[in-house]
Amino acid sequence: MARGAVEWGRGSGSGGKFCCSFKRITVVVCCVNLVAAFLVLRTFYTSFSLVSSSDPFSVDQLERIQDSIRVRRDSEPVELVRAVRKLRKELLKEENKVLKLLQPVKQKLANEILQKLQSVKDNNVTEQREAVYLWRVEKLEEVKRVTSSKSNLNSSIPFQEAKMLKRALASNWQMLLEAIGLWLPSDVVHTEHNDKPENEQDLEEIIPGRPLPPECHAETHTDYDGAAVRWGLTHHKESAADCCQACLDQAKHAKPGELKCNIWVYCPSEFGCYSPDIYKHKHQECWLKQAEKPRLNFKDKYSESYRNNHPNAPTLVPWISASNPIIMTGIRFELEMLDVGGLGIH
Repeated sequence: MARGAVEWGRGSGSGGKFCCSFKRITVVVCCVNLVAAFLVLRTFYTSFSLVSSSDPFSVDQLERIQDSIRVRRDSEPVELVRAVRKLRKELLKEENKVLKLLQPVKQKLANEILQKLQSVKDNNVTEQREAVYLWRVEKLEEVKRVTSSKSNLNSSIPFQEAKMLKRALASNWQMLLEAIGLWLPSDVVHTEHNDKPENEQDLEEIIPGRPLPPECHAETHTDYDGAAVRWGLTHHKESAADCCQACLDQAKHAKPGELKCNIWVYCPSEFGCYSPDIYKHKHQECWLKQAEKPRLNFKDKYSESYRNNHPNAPTLVPWISASNPIIMTGIRFELEMLDVGGLGIH
């Protein structure tokens, strides 16, 4: 094409003065390319400047952000932070003073406290705390006597050591306990809150097995005494209701002269039931007894004195028992008839 253009320039030289060479065409094409590249670069630069200079927030939003920053700075507890830092520095100073005690001194204090604790017979936290408190009072009085008079030669505590001990015993007691490695459990205060509504009735205890009929008069956590009609060691029933029924049936079919059951005692616990005798009473034992005047062995809970004398006794009486008033009435009636018959009166 350039060659044709050169030839065209030469051919037209006779008719006109216009002439275009290969070098001139190349220069023109390069200039056009440079101009196009410049325009493209300018376009990219302009768009980038617009994007970078554009703010994503409006003027109102920027003012709100600045206001929130200012409010947050004003609401900072500067004085509180300063006070906490100051207190922390003071605590560190006091702790360093306690830690300055020599290890033999700490060991000596620990041995003295342990001797005090050995005087406490039971592992009673309250008594342990009282013993340690008495030791602290006595030790503080001793170091005060030493610090009040430098010439006190009767004490085995040096003056400088007494000064540090006085400060530790008076104000840094907990730090001193930690430094000598002594830890006492905290007192646990148990408070039972009764949040049951006023008109709410107590829920009856659920007795395993089929429901007990009204005539059984069952009493949970109860153990009645009486002469054994059937030994529960070899007389087991599926439920307390069955045990009660066995008592009713025995009294109904008893022969003349035989004891009639008017007390039944049942063990509902799968783990067995406690009794102070020599036997191991198992689940579902059903004792049938007879007594003209039924007497309670235990009711509701074993007393604290009883449990102290019998360490294996639980807190609650595990037995279910009842003295049947219907059967008792029949027995008393028969006894009265016998007495009247003996007198010849019918």
